[in-house]
Amino acid sequence: MRKWNSERGATAVEYGLFVAFVAAVIIVSVSALGAGTTGLFTPVTTFFSTFMP
Repeated sequence: MRKWNSERGATAVEYGLFVAFVAAVIIVSVSALGAGTTGLFTPVTTFFSTFMP
């Protein structure tokens, strides 16, 4: 039982590193695709701007 408790902190650190890695991948992906997808939202903006004065 003592060995399980000593590995508990290591597991939390591993999960933390994994979450940080996934977040970094998402940020890089969004940054890379962000400039290319800007034009896709222009029709949506135009549509909603007709309803708001």
